[in-house]
Amino acid sequence: MLFNSYEFIFAFLPITFLIYFFLKSRKLETASKVFLVLSSLFFYAWWNIIYLNIIVASIIFNYSVGRVLAGYSVEIYKISKKAILTIGILGNALLLMHYKYLDFFIINLNFVFDSNVELLHLALPLAISFFTFQQIAYLVDSYRGETKEYDFLNYALFVTFFPQLIAGPIVHHKEMMTQFIKPKNSSINIDNLMAGLFIFSIGLFKKVAIADTFAIWATNGFDHSVTLHFVEAWVTSLSYTFQLYFDFSGYADMAIGAALIFNIKLPINFNSPYRATSVQDYWRRWHITFGRFLRDYIYIPLGGNRKGISRTYTNLMLTLLFAGLWHGAGWGFIIWGSLHGVALVINHQWKQFGFKMNIVSAWIITFFYINFTRVFFRATDFDDAIKVLKGMFGMNGISLYYDSFTYRYSLLYIFASFIIVLVFQNSNKLVKSLKKYHIFLMTLFFTFALLQMVYFTITGDKASEFLYFNF
Repeated sequence: MLFNSYEFIFAFLPITFLIYFFLKSRKLETASKVFLVLSSLFFYAWWNIIYLNIIVASIIFNYSVGRVLAGYSVEIYKISKKAILTIGILGNALLLMHYKYLDFFIINLNFVFDSNVELLHLALPLAISFFTFQQIAYLVDSYRGETKEYDFLNYALFVTFFPQLIAGPIVHHKEMMTQFIKPKNSSINIDNLMAGLFIFSIGLFKKVAIADTFAIWATNGFDHSVTLHFVEAWVTSLSYTFQLYFDFSGYADMAIGAALIFNIKLPINFNSPYRATSVQDYWRRWHITFGRFLRDYIYIPLGGNRKGISRTYTNLMLTLLFAGLWHGAGWGFIIWGSLHGVALVINHQWKQFGFKMNIVSAWIITFFYINFTRVFFRATDFDDAIKVLKGMFGMNGISLYYDSFTYRYSLLYIFASFIIVLVFQNSNKLVKSLKKYHIFLMTLFFTFALLQMVYFTITGDKASEFLYFNF
């Protein structure tokens, strides 16, 4: 089920909200959690019920391993906790490898050895990367003694809570589950309800009115055009750069808003990333919880910056290569991760030598480097990436005439998007300012207006999927 679908907005969300708090009002704590878990599983199964067994099996497996790591089960045959953690991580990795990377491995195997091994053509189960990584983090936290969860219902709710189930944010157990047991969160909070609806509507507007419009021009340029001239190529690349931002940040807003309606505050996942003045700054602002996972569970365990300069650079490259592969099984993602790894190494060297740059130049270089790397991230194959890059560098002509796409408003959209991401307050700060001044009637009115706008903007019988569903 999609956040931007009629079924979710006008049926699932309000019905789940009302029944959940009705059970809470009757002091039926266990029943309210069971209902929320079952509702979340229903939300997940709406996409494809066949894969419901995968997430359920994953929950049972990781809960069992985590229970042992947390000390609530006897050690089996005196196996060390480190060995149990390794088994748990390998189990999750094998699940991910099977569904997400096995065909990619076979393709490259066939290419190298000129063999003809048949592909499995497995459909990627929805959200498998997110719920797998969230549970890996849980296992590591349990091993470190930072999490002690032994209640299966609580654990199932931690994994399946529908606002963050499909595309994050990737949360820690202690960040979310402690909120469910607070007495003040057992009843409807008008402030949270209004703020949640407000931020949800902002995310919905980002997705439907902005991201889906940019998708038209990005798709035309990457997938349909044979060659691209200068303006066409730049419109294509910038359209995808903004499409991805408004699509994923829109999802993050909707997730945070939906959770806040239930009095649960999810961690912020975006902090104006296109205002970054270095690639390092960008990674601190974009998909923040994923960056935190990379830092805490990949970069630091590899040694971080504690083992010399050359090892630091190696760790950065490995971490960003991992980030590329996490997004998808393809060489474009690997190239994208490598380019960001190189940029982080250069950023560290720049600081080490004490060089400085004015903020405007730093922003220009950072943004357009990010836009350049997005070409490899989006292109379906290497030839498509080269097609767009050749156009961006004027190799197919520098003509400023632009009339090859269905709509002619792309330049206006791009200009407006620059203003939005660089000048306007982001949704997190906007909600705080509204709460600070208690402008709740204005919030309610604006929320209603945005919902009405989006209601008439959605076209067709099926809402478009979010881009990160593919990762």
